[in-house]
Amino acid sequence: MPDLSSLLQHNVAWAEGKLREDPAYFEKLSGLQAPEYLWIGCSDSRVPANVITGLAPGEVFVHRNVANLVHPGDLNMLSVLEFAIEVLGVKHVIVCGHYGCGGVYAAVDGKMHGIVDHWLQPIRDVAERYASELEGCADPEERHKKLCELNVRSQVQTLGRTPIVQATWAAGKSLQLHGWAYGLEDGRIRDLDCSISGTDGLTSRQIALPGTDIGF
Repeated sequence: MPDLSSLLQHNVAWAEGKLREDPAYFEKLSGLQAPEYLWIGCSDSRVPANVITGLAPGEVFVHRNVANLVHPGDLNMLSVLEFAIEVLGVKHVIVCGHYGCGGVYAAVDGKMHGIVDHWLQPIRDVAERYASELEGCADPEERHKKLCELNVRSQVQTLGRTPIVQATWAAGKSLQLHGWAYGLEDGRIRDLDCSISGTDGLTSRQIALPGTDIGF
């Protein structure tokens, strides 16, 4: 069995450090959380929502899964979404992908990976829908980055079609959905300019790409 004592020791050092900085830190943290943001991100350990956005614990509600996907039948994600909107009253839902995503690579590498292959099907669907645009990227890494971005944009659209979000907008409540991509190589977040705040932002046939009027 691995020795986890170092993790516990790090926790003690961290907690003591926080108390030295602010004796009331944990007292305030244990109060009612009231985040304005729900973050739907990748499970990748290199993309911690609080750290890369500079937010303190309690300022962002987080759901993470492999390749930051919004599956309409994922009761875990839907429960988080409903709680965030109905109970916490978040005003912004951010879908954040990242370049270098192992899930995106695995979705289209032609290999068998197990159960996760079923989970990653939406990415293959996006890759097939935009095969010509992706094939236009001569550099494999640029093609990967483009697919990461297309995946995020697709998840924002899927999120906007969930009954939870639809009911929120129908009730006249303010809720904005956003799509971002994080760069592991430079630590920067890119706004993919696909935010929507109502049903008029939902496209009809295809994902609307920057500089086009194509619908989903």
